[in-house]
Amino acid sequence: MDNLLMLMQGFTVVLTVQNILACLFGAFLGIIVGAMPGIGSLAGVALLLPLTYKFNPTTAIIMLGALYYSNMYGGSYSAILLNIPGDSPAIMTTLDGYPMATKRKRPGQALLTANMSSFIGGTIGMLILTFMGPALADIGLKFGPAEMTALLLVAMTSIGWLVGDNPVKGLLLTCLGILIAAMGMDTLSGVPRYDFGNIYLLGGVPFTPFVIGMVGFAQVIRLMGDRNKKTESKIEQNLTIKGSLLTLHDFRRLLPPAIRSGFLGTFVGVLPGAGATTGAFLGYATQKAFKNEEMLGTGAIEGIASCEAANNAAAAGAFAPLLALGIPGSGTGAVLLGGLMMWGLNPGPLLFTTNPEFAWGLIASLFIANILTLIIALGIIPFLIRILSVPIKLLIPIVSIICLVGSYSTTYSMYGVFVMLISGVFGYIFEKSGYSTAPMLLAFVLAPLLESNMRKAFIISQGSMDIFFDKPIALAFIIVLFLLILFPIVRFLLTKFGVLKKKIAK
Repeated sequence: MDNLLMLMQGFTVVLTVQNILACLFGAFLGIIVGAMPGIGSLAGVALLLPLTYKFNPTTAIIMLGALYYSNMYGGSYSAILLNIPGDSPAIMTTLDGYPMATKRKRPGQALLTANMSSFIGGTIGMLILTFMGPALADIGLKFGPAEMTALLLVAMTSIGWLVGDNPVKGLLLTCLGILIAAMGMDTLSGVPRYDFGNIYLLGGVPFTPFVIGMVGFAQVIRLMGDRNKKTESKIEQNLTIKGSLLTLHDFRRLLPPAIRSGFLGTFVGVLPGAGATTGAFLGYATQKAFKNEEMLGTGAIEGIASCEAANNAAAAGAFAPLLALGIPGSGTGAVLLGGLMMWGLNPGPLLFTTNPEFAWGLIASLFIANILTLIIALGIIPFLIRILSVPIKLLIPIVSIICLVGSYSTTYSMYGVFVMLISGVFGYIFEKSGYSTAPMLLAFVLAPLLESNMRKAFIISQGSMDIFFDKPIALAFIIVLFLLILFPIVRFLLTKFGVLKKKIAK
C-alpha cells in the first residue's frame, strides 16, 4: 500500500508540462532509434546524454528512460516489415513477424500484435517493479557466475530444437555461432583468438553488421531473384488503423503468451547481464511448450506476442537492480547509471529514502511512456505498412541502403560493410539449403556472456566443477540441462521400440 501511495506521488512529479514533453520526446525518439538497424538503445541513450546536462535530474532521466523503454517497440518494426531486426531482441520477432506480414498478408495485425504485446508485457513489468522492485533486486544478486552459467547453458542447449524444425541443423548452426563469437580478443586474458593475422578481427565480428547481413542482406539477394515480379500482396485497403485492428479471436490468442512472457521477462531483466535478448528468447522458447493455433515460425500471433512482451518486460525489470542496488544489467543501464551519478544521485537502497520524488517519478514515467509509445505506434502503423506496397525493384535499393548505413554506422569503416556483405551471402546460402539462421544469431549473442560467466565461475572455484552443484539455483538449472539433453534420446528410444506409437494410438 505504501508503494502505491509513493507511485501516486511519483505521478504528481511526472505530470508537469516539462516532464510530459520530455517523456513524449523520448518515446518518439526511442521508436525511431529502435527501428533503425545499427543504432540501438545504448547508442541512442549515449548520444542524448549530453543534451540533458542542463535539465533537472528528474526530467533528464525521464526522457532517457522513455527512450530506452520505447526502443523495444521500435525494434520490431523493421523486423516485421523488412526482416531486419532493429536490435538484438527483435531477432525472435523476425521468426513470425515477417511471415505474418508477407506470407499471411496481415502486416497491420503483425505490427499491432507486437505493439499490444509490448504494452501488456511492459505494464506487467512496471507493476512488478512498483511492488517488488527491491525484493527482485535481491533475487538478482543471488545469480552469480555459476548460476548465470547454468541458466545460459540451458538456453544454449535449447536453441537447436526450439528454433526450426530440424534439431540437428539447429545445433550445427548454434555451434557455428559460438565459434564466430569466439573470434577476437579474449575478454579476460587479452590474448588474440582466431584473428588469422587480420587486425580488424582482433575486435571480433561486430554484431550489428553480422545480423544485418545474415537476415537483411540475405533478404536483398533473395529479392533480386524476384525483381521482375509485381508486388504480390494487395494491401492498399489495409492502410488504415481500422484495417489493421485485431479481431477478438486474435486478441485472445496473444493475451496468454503476453502475460506469461511479461512475468518471465521481468525476472530475466533483473538478472545481471541477461538483458532483453535473453528475455525474448526464453519467452519464445516457453511458448513452444504451449498449444499454438499455428506452428511457430510460420507467422503465428503467439510467437510475436511471446517475444515482444518478454523484451519489454525485461526492459522494465532492468530498472529494479539499477535503482535499488546501483547495479546496471546492460550497457544501456551502465550509461543511465553514469547519468545518475553525474547528476549527484547515488542509486542504491537509500535512493528511495533520500530521493523518493526522483525514484518514484522515474517509475511513474515508465507507465506514461508505455501509454504514449502505444499511441504513437498506433498512429504510424498506416505509414509503416506502405513499405510493403513498394515495388520490389524499388525495395531492393532502399533495403540495401539501410543495410549499408546500419553496418557502416557501427564500425565507422568499410570493415562493417564487408562483414555485412559476406554474412549476407552465407545467410542466403544457409536459407536456400534449409538452415534457419536464428540459432546462429542467438548463439552469437549469448556465447560471450556464457564464456565470461563460466570462466569467472571456474576462477572462483579454482577449476572445480563443484561450484555448479553446491549452489541450489545452479544445481536446479543443471538438472534441467540434463533433462533437456536426455529427452530427445528417451523419445527416440520409446519411438524405436513402439512405446510412444502405442500411446498415441490409444
